[in-house]
Amino acid sequence: MNFFRGVMGGQAAGPQPSGAETIQKLCDRVASSTLLEDRRDAVRALKSLSKKYRMEVGTQAMDHLINILQTDRSDSEIIGYALDTLYNIICSDEEEEQDENTQKQVDDLGAQFTDHFIQDPEHLTLLLTLLEEFDFHVRWPGVKLLTALLKNQGPQVQGVILVSPMGVSRLMDLLADSREVIRNDGLLLLQQLTKSNAAIQKIVAFENAFERLLDIITEEGSSDGGIVVEDCLLLLLNLLKNNSSNQNFFKEGSYIQRMKPWFEVGDDNSGWSAQKVTNLHLMLQLVRVMVSPVNSPGATASCQKSMYQCGLLQQLCTILMATGVPADILTETINTVSEVIRGSQVNQDYFASVNAPSNPPRPAIVVLLMSMVNERQPFVLRCAVLYCFQCFLYKNQKGQGEIVATLLPSTIDANSISAGQLLCGGLFSADSLSNWCAAVALAHALQDNLTQKEQLLRVQLATSLGKPPVSLLQQCTNILSQGSKVQTRVGLLMLLCTWISNCPIAVTHFLHNQENVPFLTAQISENLGEDERLVQGLCALLLGICIYYNDNSLENYTKEKLKQLIEKRIGKENFVEKLGFITKHELYSRAAQKPQPIFPSPEEMLFDHEFTKLVKELEGMITKAVHKSSEEEKKEEEVKKTLEQHDNIVTQYKELIREQDAQIQELKEQLSSMTSQNEQMQATMTQQLSQIQQHKDQYNILKLKLGKENQNQGEGSQVNGMQTEELTQLREDVEELRKQNALLQTQLDDKDALINKLVSKYEIRPLERMNSYFVDLTQELEALRCQLQSQSAELNQVKMERQELLRRAEAGNDGSMDGAKMAELESRLTTQLTEMGRLKAEAKSSTESRAELEQQLASSTSTVAILQTEKAKLQTAVQESKKEQDDLLILLSDQDQKIFSLKQRLKDLGESVEDEDEDDLDAKDQMDDDEEEEDDDEEED
Repeated sequence: MNFFRGVMGGQAAGPQPSGAETIQKLCDRVASSTLLEDRRDAVRALKSLSKKYRMEVGTQAMDHLINILQTDRSDSEIIGYALDTLYNIICSDEEEEQDENTQKQVDDLGAQFTDHFIQDPEHLTLLLTLLEEFDFHVRWPGVKLLTALLKNQGPQVQGVILVSPMGVSRLMDLLADSREVIRNDGLLLLQQLTKSNAAIQKIVAFENAFERLLDIITEEGSSDGGIVVEDCLLLLLNLLKNNSSNQNFFKEGSYIQRMKPWFEVGDDNSGWSAQKVTNLHLMLQLVRVMVSPVNSPGATASCQKSMYQCGLLQQLCTILMATGVPADILTETINTVSEVIRGSQVNQDYFASVNAPSNPPRPAIVVLLMSMVNERQPFVLRCAVLYCFQCFLYKNQKGQGEIVATLLPSTIDANSISAGQLLCGGLFSADSLSNWCAAVALAHALQDNLTQKEQLLRVQLATSLGKPPVSLLQQCTNILSQGSKVQTRVGLLMLLCTWISNCPIAVTHFLHNQENVPFLTAQISENLGEDERLVQGLCALLLGICIYYNDNSLENYTKEKLKQLIEKRIGKENFVEKLGFITKHELYSRAAQKPQPIFPSPEEMLFDHEFTKLVKELEGMITKAVHKSSEEEKKEEEVKKTLEQHDNIVTQYKELIREQDAQIQELKEQLSSMTSQNEQMQATMTQQLSQIQQHKDQYNILKLKLGKENQNQGEGSQVNGMQTEELTQLREDVEELRKQNALLQTQLDDKDALINKLVSKYEIRPLERMNSYFVDLTQELEALRCQLQSQSAELNQVKMERQELLRRAEAGNDGSMDGAKMAELESRLTTQLTEMGRLKAEAKSSTESRAELEQQLASSTSTVAILQTEKAKLQTAVQESKKEQDDLLILLSDQDQKIFSLKQRLKDLGESVEDEDEDDLDAKDQMDDDEEEEDDDEEED
C-alpha cells in the first residue's frame, strides 16, 4: 500500500523514484499480480501517468494492457482503464500550442504506437468485440481508441475491419445507442472509417446509414442544430462524394425529398450563428455532390429532375432571392443552383421564370448579372454569378436565344434593364474583371449555336453623339486594338474566337474590316514579354480560325492569300509556336479541369473551361490548315464535297427509312388492332355457336323426354315433377308461337288490305260480280240437274208401272181397270217427257252460259294470281307456324294426358295428389277452343 501511496502522490520517506522506474514497477505488478484488485489499481495508476509519460507507458505497458483486454474481459472497470490508457498513448489530447516540429514528433509517436498495436490483426478484432459491450466504461473508450487508430493509420485499420466478420455492422450499431456521447463519438468514428474507401462506404450505406443520419439531423434541428448535425453532414459527404453507387441508392431511396426542409428560411435572416452557417454550407455541398458535373450525365439528370419535382430547386431559389443571407451562404447557394440547372432544360426554364422581390420585379438572371458587373461585389460572388450564368446557358439554345434577343434593336426596351444591356455595359466598362466576365458570359450565349452567332452580327452600338452606330463585332476589335489590360484583351479574344468559329458569315464580317488582319499579324510577329505571349497565342488562334472557316467570299482574304500572308509576315513555324503558347500556359490546365471558375485572385482569371475545349479542338486543325498547299486544299475541298453528297444521299435514305419505319409501325398497329378485333369476333361467334348448339341439345333432350314412357311409380313421380316444368316450358313456347302467329296473321291482313286496295285501284270489281253470278248459275244448274234426275226417276217408275200393266194385260187380268191405269200412265209419261225436254233445254242453256262464264273467269284469273302470290307466301308462313304450333300442342296434349294418367294412378294407389288449379284446366280448354277456331278459319280460307 505504501507503494501505491507513492504512486498516487502520497508522502513517503526516502528518495522519490523516477517516472520510468514507477512505470516499470506498475507493469510488473500488472503482469505478476494474481489479485484482480491489484491489477486494477496498477492499470489505473498507468492511466494517470500515460499523458505525462506517454513514451514510457507506451513502450513498456502496451503489451501488458493488450493482455489485460484479453484475460480480464469479465471486469469492465479494468477494461475501461486499459482502453483509456491505450487511447492516451496513441492519441495526444494536449491543447497547448506546439511548434511544427514538436507536433510532427507527436504524430510520429502516435503512428508508431498504432503500428505496434495493429501488427496483430487479432488486436483490432478484440477491440471490435469489446465494442459490443453495452457498459459505458468499456464502449466509450473503445470508440475513442478505434477512432484514434483510424486517424493515425486509416488504410491499414480499414483493411482489417473490412475483412472482419460483421465488423462494419458492429460500428453501425453505435448510431442507435441511446447515450448521446457514444452516438456522437460513433459519428466521428464512422467519418474516419469511410474516408477514401468506396467498399466500406457502400457497406455503411446499405446498413441503413442514410435513414439513421437523416433522422438524427431532423432530431437535432436541421440547419439550426449543433455540432452533431455538422458531423452527420460530414459523414454523408464521405458516403456520397465520388461514389456513384451510393448516390444512386440515395436517390432511389427518396432521400433527396427529405433535404428540402433543410433550406426553409424565414423572412428575418439576421443574426445567423456560426454553426448554422457551417451546417447550411455543408447541406449545400451535399446537394452539389448529387448533381456534380463530374458525375455520369444520366445520374446527374435524374437527380436534377428529382430536385425540381420535390421543390428543392424552388427552395434554393427562395434563398437566392432572400435578404439578409450571409455572403458565403449566398455564394454557395448560387453555385448550388448553378449545378442543379446545368444541362437540364426544365430546371433552366424554371430558373428563367424566377423574379426577384423588387419593385418592379426583375428576373433573377438580371439581378445576378448586375452583381457580376459590379466591381464592388466580392470576387467569389462574381465568380459564382458567372458560373450560374454559364450553367443556365449550357446546352440551352432557348436561353441563348433569349439572351441574344435582348441585344437586338427590335427587342430593346428603354424603360427596363435587360441582360444584354448589362453584358454590353460590362464588356466596355473600365473594370478589366467586368470586361472578362461579360465577354465570357456572352461567349457562352453563342456556344455551339450558329443561329445566335449570325443574329449577334445585327447588334449595333451607339458610341457617341453625332457618329454612326458600329456593330458589336467592330467595337470589340476596336477596343482590342487600343491596347487595354491583358485580362480585357484575353476576354475579348476568347469572345471573338468563339463567335467566328464554325460560322463563315461571321468570319467574312470580321475580315471585311481592313484593319483586323494587319493588327493580328502585327501582334503575332512582335517579340513581346512573357505577359503578352498569351495574347499572341490567342491572336494566332483567331487568325487561324479565319483561315479554317473561310468561305473565300472576299477576294483579298481568301484562304490561300491569308496563308501566304502568314508565311511572309510571320512564318509558319513561328505561327504554330505562338499558337502553342495557349496550351502551355499554367492557368490553361487549371481551367480545363472543372467547369466552375475558381481562381485565387482576379489577376489569375484568364481562361474559361469551355474555351479550353475549343482550343483543344481547333489547335490541330489550324496547324494542318496552315501547312496545307493549295493543291491539297483543292483535293480536300473535293473530298468534302463528295462526302457532303454522300452524306446528303445517306440522309435522304435515312429519312426514307424513317418514313417507311413509321408506315410499317402504323401498319403493324393497324394489323394488331384488326387481329384483336378478329379474335374478339371469333370468340363471340364461338360463344354464340356454343349457345345455339346448347339450345339445340336442350330441345332434342326435351323431345326425347316427352317421348319416353313412364316405367314405374318412382320414375313416374320423378317424371311428373320434370314434366310439370317441361309442360310450363311448352306452354311458354306455344304462347310465343301464338304471338308469332298473331303477328303473321296481322301481316296477312295487311297484305289482304293491300290486295283489296289494288283491286279497287285497278277496277277489278266486275270480276267479283262475275264470280258471284257464276256461283248462282252453278247453283241453278245443279238444281236443274236434281230436278232432271227426279223426273228421270219418276219416268223410270212410270215406265216400270206401264210394263207391269202390259204384262198383266197380256195375262188377261181385269182389263177395264188396267186400261184406265194405262191411260193414266200414258198421260203421266207424256207429261214427264215434256217436262224432261224442257229441263234438258234449260240445262243446255245453263251449260252454255257456264262455259262462257268459265272462259271469262279464266281470262281474269291471271290478274288475280299476281295479287294472290304475296298472300300465298304469307299463308305458307302461317301454315308453317301453325304446323309447328300444332306439333307443340300435340306434345302438350300428350304431356297433359300422361300427367293426368300418372296422377290417376297415384290416386288409385292411395297417394295424396294435389289437383291442378282450375286456371290450368281453363287454360287447356281455352287452348282447345283456340285450336278449333283456327281449324274453322282454315276451312273457311
